[in-house]
Amino acid sequence: MEIRTVGVVGAGQMGAGIAQVFAQAGYEVSLFDINAEQVQAALGKIEEGYERLVSKERLDPAEAKAAMARIKVAEVLTDMGPLDLIIEAATEDERIKNKIFAELRPHLGPQTILTTNTSSISITRLASATDRPERFMGFHFMNPVPVMQLVELIRGIATDEETFQLLKGVVEKIGKTAANAEDFPAFIVNRILLPMINEAIYTLYEGVGTVESIDTAMKLGTNHPMGPLELADFIGLDVCLAIMNVLHDGLADTKYRPCPLLVKYVEAGWLGRKTKRGFYDYRGEKPVPTR
Repeated sequence: MEIRTVGVVGAGQMGAGIAQVFAQAGYEVSLFDINAEQVQAALGKIEEGYERLVSKERLDPAEAKAAMARIKVAEVLTDMGPLDLIIEAATEDERIKNKIFAELRPHLGPQTILTTNTSSISITRLASATDRPERFMGFHFMNPVPVMQLVELIRGIATDEETFQLLKGVVEKIGKTAANAEDFPAFIVNRILLPMINEAIYTLYEGVGTVESIDTAMKLGTNHPMGPLELADFIGLDVCLAIMNVLHDGLADTKYRPCPLLVKYVEAGWLGRKTKRGFYDYRGEKPVPTR
């Protein structure tokens, strides 16, 4: 089997980035979101992304135009059924993901491979609710997708070897590097990254340092390009909390308990950059620490 057509479900930051890299690599891409305005916003972001690459002479203008033309908007989710590969990139909520797969199920082609961009939820459990657990995998891209080189490939207990090898080839074709992860809560990257961010929030909560001093210490002391609190705002504090809850519930270890301050920020609707407030306030010309 050769994968030629790709469906991306969810046109947020991750979905838009995934659509961009696949279209640039020559795949025919279908993009769907329940919010039509979100799809149009995603198309604008993708076009801007191609324009940046052209301005840096990393992409030919004709190639950018051709890539943009390869992205089509799916009017309804079920239009994606016959495609070769479907990548679910909806919000990090298992109920929503299961609802998407259930709606797609009667419309899927026999060859269609289902994948999820989940950053933490059990692949085996998601696969078991579909009609093709052997053709189901975790396909976890990093944010921002066009820039980050890694893709985590996560097999569920039923995923067959052919599916794994096909997707490994796809990762190579889009110019990225695959890392194989076992199906444990949060896989590799977030199993390591999110507890570090959570610990930084505890450090703030306990008064060990301010937002500014914690981020400065980690940037200059460990050579991280972004401080952990700045990074949390970039990821989205609701996403950080969801992943910490998956770790805490799935591994039953108190070291993964989400910091109460993280919970409080999410309850306040201060989710980071996307809501203009998190550990920093982004409503002015420069981000200002909120604590």
